[in-house]
Amino acid sequence: MQKVTQTSSRKADHIRINLEEDVRSGLTTGLERYHFTHQALPEINLEEVDLRLQIFNRQLAAPLLISSMTGGTEEAGKINRTLAEAAQETGIAMGLGSQRAAIEDPSLSTTFQVRHNAPDILLFANLGAIQLNYGYGIDQCKQAVEMIEADGLILHLNPLQEAVQPEGDTRFAGLLSKIEAVCKQLPVPVIVKEVGWGFSASTARQLSQVGVSAIDVAGAGGTSWSQVEMHRAETEAQAKLAAAFLDWGISTSQAIQNVREAAPDILVFASGGLRDGIDIAKCIALGATLGGMAGPYLKAAHRSLEDTIQTIRLIQKQVQVAMFASGIKTIEQLKSADLIES
Repeated sequence: MQKVTQTSSRKADHIRINLEEDVRSGLTTGLERYHFTHQALPEINLEEVDLRLQIFNRQLAAPLLISSMTGGTEEAGKINRTLAEAAQETGIAMGLGSQRAAIEDPSLSTTFQVRHNAPDILLFANLGAIQLNYGYGIDQCKQAVEMIEADGLILHLNPLQEAVQPEGDTRFAGLLSKIEAVCKQLPVPVIVKEVGWGFSASTARQLSQVGVSAIDVAGAGGTSWSQVEMHRAETEAQAKLAAAFLDWGISTSQAIQNVREAAPDILVFASGGLRDGIDIAKCIALGATLGGMAGPYLKAAHRSLEDTIQTIRLIQKQVQVAMFASGIKTIEQLKSADLIES
């Protein structure tokens, strides 16, 4: 039970620190270097710009993903339910935070169970991939999926965060073959996600070769989880270790291109420091299928359901207007749009 208490307590720390502290990466997403070509005469009507798309047999109203954040505490459960209701209302996808706490203590499963709040959304379960090296297997992966009636499983990778956590799990050797076994045995797609430091081309290629369906790049430029762990540190030495990695990682824009070039057949989800719908539109033009954000939705959900819905609708509108002012009518056309790099 001690391990469960630690896991749940750590999740509560993470919510508090993200809401109260400046935990931004010292790097930028790189998206500020890219721009659409403005079309003064777009020859389309704004209301004709269509953001709809289909992924894993679910219809989405827009290419937006509420990135995996939280679960395992009473407050986290309330946030998840608010996010799910907002996702249902606006027709976008959602990922849940790591369900490890609920695997270890089933009484916490209700903090993740949002399908009754959002029967139609594309919903992703979530576990730390590293747990496959600490006794987890296909049974726990199936349990996470079945617990929330998910459409897919996110396995997240966070080696740097684990390395700067006093309680971190750092035995990453041999993990790829275990991810491959999950991909072969799990009845739903497997998505592999970083947590804020991006993907190299070589890692993307390896994951593609073992059967991963999508990669969420979660590049540098947004929340730095080493900074979060710096705020959690109990000693000065721990804090200094974490603080040194402020500028670590692969930018979101570069990570998208790394995956696209190394594994052209795999779906790419873009996240990591995206600020608005224009950033999401840029990511899709660079090769992503969905644009994920966490911080703006977390802050909105902390306020109210209405604020969360308004936040999502604003981001959807920003994507639509960016496409309209670029003369782009569909998401398919957006995928092949040329960006100007400065």
